[in-house]
Amino acid sequence: MIGSSFGGAVRYVMQKEQAIVLHGEGVRTQDMKSAIHDFNAQRQMNPELGKAVGHLVLSWSAFDKDKLSQKVMVERAAEYMTKMKIQNTQYLIVEHRDTNQPHIHILYNRVDNAGKSISDRFQKRLNQKVCKEMTLEHGYYIGKGKALVNRGKLRGLDKMRYELADQIRIASRSAVNWKQLEGALSSSGITLIYKYKSGTDQIEGISFQKDGTVLKGSKVDRSMSFLALDKKLRENFQQHMSVRRRMWERGTPPPAQEKMLSHRYGLPNYPEENLLKDLMDPVTQHDTTNPELKRKHKRKKSRGLHL
Repeated sequence: MIGSSFGGAVRYVMQKEQAIVLHGEGVRTQDMKSAIHDFNAQRQMNPELGKAVGHLVLSWSAFDKDKLSQKVMVERAAEYMTKMKIQNTQYLIVEHRDTNQPHIHILYNRVDNAGKSISDRFQKRLNQKVCKEMTLEHGYYIGKGKALVNRGKLRGLDKMRYELADQIRIASRSAVNWKQLEGALSSSGITLIYKYKSGTDQIEGISFQKDGTVLKGSKVDRSMSFLALDKKLRENFQQHMSVRRRMWERGTPPPAQEKMLSHRYGLPNYPEENLLKDLMDPVTQHDTTNPELKRKHKRKKSRGLHL
């Protein structure tokens, strides 16, 4: 969305569904026409600068929602721009609520208030440093380096990596096996490709395909490798079955078990397919009969054999 005219950029951020203008510095915010006029008027102070529109996106984890009032997001935006050396210029901050992740768009004029150009060199490297500093300083959720990301600058594979990471992370929160994960991701146009150990049918890796692009799980994020996701699914499964077990112990039959849970991962010849098998049948594995009564009954039967 970075171009030579402010018209398209302003329309994009202000016309987006569920867009809320939070703040304007040096620009009027009552309508798009006024904002575009003010940006372009200052741009005329340095007409030789071909790319005058700066567009940043700051995105937080959904876990940080309670920490992010509109006032706080405006403060973080100002702090971010100062650290990025974007100062003494016009800018517009707009919140978008079209996703579960809190995020804001910042449009700024690369022609500053004195008519000088604001450099955009080395922004990617500086952005990584600034985002890490702010995330740690304010105690935001660290989603493997994906929190508070300047996504407006992402292109190509970097953009795809972040999109995949977001969708896989959301899907893996509730999935208890690989078939459930596959189903959740397929609705987002993502296909899973398993890598098998040479000459065997043992899975040792995972890749994700979307829009013709294939990326290894570990390249998307370290938490997206086969082993890491496999561990996450096991934990989800254990938690799910523990809840069912506690319900049985309280004498409350849980909802009917989903068929796919009878095979935890739904993958052929998976070496640990039968782990936690005892949890699959809570009725037989968690007999609520008093242990002392069972022992007495056993002794009576034993004595009867010697009459």
